[in-house]
Amino acid sequence: MTLDWILLIVIAVVGMIVQGRLQSVFAKYSKVPFHGGLTGHQVAEKMLRDNGITDVRVTSTPGSLTDHFDPRNKTVNLSEPVYNSNSVAAAAVAAHECGHAVQHATHYAPLGLRSALVPAINLTSRWAIWVIIGGLVLINTLGPQYELVYWIGIGMIALSALFALVTLPVEYNASNRAMRWLTDSGTLHGEEVSQARIALNWAACTYLVAALSAVVTLIYYLGLRNRR
Repeated sequence: MTLDWILLIVIAVVGMIVQGRLQSVFAKYSKVPFHGGLTGHQVAEKMLRDNGITDVRVTSTPGSLTDHFDPRNKTVNLSEPVYNSNSVAAAAVAAHECGHAVQHATHYAPLGLRSALVPAINLTSRWAIWVIIGGLVLINTLGPQYELVYWIGIGMIALSALFALVTLPVEYNASNRAMRWLTDSGTLHGEEVSQARIALNWAACTYLVAALSAVVTLIYYLGLRNRR
């Protein structure tokens, strides 16, 4: 078994552990109401107002941990458990997603780059591996003149890795903005602040694992040509 295979397996295991811990932390702090009594919806609207943002709507979206900010239609979309809950976890998630809205309003460069990459990522994530396989088949059956097809697939994988890496500062910055506002605005107090920080830190870990996985996947496919 090669080193890149070992790394892929290790990162996959770590990813499952982190995801499990994230769900456990959010389940725990979703049961802890904070003193202000605001729902996630109200927390989001308050943070937007405090940052002078008046053109972003807060909406409810189905599912759990499906919260996201959509810059295309300027909406902060909160999952149903977050939208209606007055828990520490709900406040943290709502503020984090509003952190993305603040990034958009202040033209935070990494967010702009990530948004610009989304259309390409939607295509490459679906076809990259098939292009690589097709390139290898063409090389092995028709000759090395078709190596360009393989390298196009590698470029598509590299774009996905770039997207994952750009996502890191976007997510960490949004969490920092969220925690700063939750503290400065007095929305959370005392132990609530540390609980919210723990929840957001575990959420950030999932993006870190995703970035590492994307880089190792790129390394794996770079070496696949020589192994074949």
